[in-house]
Amino acid sequence: MLLTLSVCHLLNDMVQSLVPALYPILKENYALSFSQIGLITLAFQCTASLLQPVVGFYTDKRPAPYSLPVGMASTLIGLLTLSQAASYPVILLAAALIGVGSSVFHPEASRVARLASGGRYGMAQSLFQVGGNFGQAIGPLLAAFIVVPHGQHSIVWFSAAALLAMAMLTRVGGWYARNQRNAGPKRSTGAGAVSLPRGKVLFAVAILVTLIFSKNVYTASLNSYYTFYLIETFGISIQAAQLYLFIYLVSIVVGLVLGGMVSDRVGRLPVIWFSILGVLPFTLVLPYVGLTATVILTVIIGLIMSSAFPAILVYAQQLMPGRIGLVAGIFFGFSFGLGGLGAAVLGELADHVGIRSVYIACAYLPVLGILTALLPNIEKRAA
Repeated sequence: MLLTLSVCHLLNDMVQSLVPALYPILKENYALSFSQIGLITLAFQCTASLLQPVVGFYTDKRPAPYSLPVGMASTLIGLLTLSQAASYPVILLAAALIGVGSSVFHPEASRVARLASGGRYGMAQSLFQVGGNFGQAIGPLLAAFIVVPHGQHSIVWFSAAALLAMAMLTRVGGWYARNQRNAGPKRSTGAGAVSLPRGKVLFAVAILVTLIFSKNVYTASLNSYYTFYLIETFGISIQAAQLYLFIYLVSIVVGLVLGGMVSDRVGRLPVIWFSILGVLPFTLVLPYVGLTATVILTVIIGLIMSSAFPAILVYAQQLMPGRIGLVAGIFFGFSFGLGGLGAAVLGELADHVGIRSVYIACAYLPVLGILTALLPNIEKRAA
């Protein structure tokens, strides 16, 4: 079941990653500014951001196993709309529909992953997330070799991936429905759940959201503008830039696996410390090096920074037992929406002061990792 979920996550996020992968084509075809590019990211992220916590909160009380293929249907409609879009507003609508699909998929799929984890929550979440990030990695590669040569209308070919995911998620929904009793709030607390005063829980969640915000804004700067930075700074082709983006996204996949495995062994807090604050020296150097060093540094940044997510998600689930859907909605949805808002702001900044200045400004975001010191050591309490 975990492998099935991971493959579905791969297909879901592969399709979704076509949106930022298409930015150079859309910018050229529709004469878009960086600000308008940022608004496309915002349209996608905000639908996911606003809806995911709502979906998660609702399904914590009323699990909806077959909502998974329904959400994928929204992604399919968004894909088909994007392939035929002839104006900027229609592009925004298509991005928003794909975001709706994401908002439905992640909370319930994350709940099923925890249910199927066998107690290895970090590993289960990292395996689930690996599928999504690998999908994000191959999306730009497929865009470079399929969409760039054949044009925007070739996006329709990827509808086959959404249809396959819908079929697989129908099977997942059936398995989840049969095991639904085990997914109820009382049974979903799991090992490692702790009980803290409500105020401390809210404060800790606010810290975690801030940490995810710092990570996601920096990640958004690479996902949305890395290809532009490489093309503008080093004069390489669109296809070469997409290949380097693929290499960076693969490093995120590897970091997720390592982060989940290590956090199950050494605890969540050490991994959170290292993955946020530990990346600072590399982000500070990145804007001042050549092409080869840039590629190497982004791989290191991707490895270290991505290792935080499984640890943060499982830590939050321990803080809020019985709220698995809400936690997934917050950290897959709301925090990623903040990243989308950050991408829009960064696009405005790039229009005025250039892409390189974006990376100089973003280099200091990992300093927020120091806030990890304010998180309670719930693993000691659980022990």
